[in-house]
Amino acid sequence: MHSPSEQNYIPQLQVDCVIFGYQDGQLKVLIPKLDFKGDFWSLPGGFVYQDENLDEAAGRILEARTGIKDVYLDQFRVFGSTTRTSKGFLERLIELNAEKLGDRRFNRKEYDWFTRRFISIGFYALVDISQVRLQKIELDESIGWYSIKELPLMVMDHNEIVESALETLRLFLDQKVLAYHLLPEVFTMKEVQQLYEAIYDRGFAANNFPKKILEQNVLERLEKKFTGAANKAPYLYRLRRSE
Repeated sequence: MHSPSEQNYIPQLQVDCVIFGYQDGQLKVLIPKLDFKGDFWSLPGGFVYQDENLDEAAGRILEARTGIKDVYLDQFRVFGSTTRTSKGFLERLIELNAEKLGDRRFNRKEYDWFTRRFISIGFYALVDISQVRLQKIELDESIGWYSIKELPLMVMDHNEIVESALETLRLFLDQKVLAYHLLPEVFTMKEVQQLYEAIYDRGFAANNFPKKILEQNVLERLEKKFTGAANKAPYLYRLRRSE
């Protein structure tokens, strides 16, 4: 593992990614567990090279954990509290893993580099879970999808970052037509409603919801979905393709 302080990174700047997916009626977040003793969970994140755009850094981090690119990815907030530091969890990690770290233990230069106040640029991504190929990096013990309602307690302010990303997703869900990035290419209106209910954590009236969605004028209706029951097949939809 290369020492970050010796890489061509911008000092005290990092990117943290909230990667949203949708599965089994639940909005989920992709979270790795660090490969150390103790329950150290964190968002997929990393540092930014001197010659790298922020969007490029976020895309690189996203692809490293999901195996995909060219997905919806947007910057939503900067996290820069004066108390924002990794010192607390890093000291606990070193304490619990002294034997494992051995010669890899941080020297003073690395410790000082990691524990300075870092500004984090928050990005959120929307992916179709069926297209994701989960990939661990060197620091991961495991990586998986966790329900937005059952997130582990993560290091530093990462739970706060998820909360902020969810607020942003809700705020721009209709304005930016975001929901369909979480669905397969073809879907039913019921599946759209279930997704909205998972994102907002509340129900929507079934008799009014389709009208609300169709008024956006962004969906194209396809043939009915065959279910084997006469006159019961729902219509299929997809995002309207640009001319």
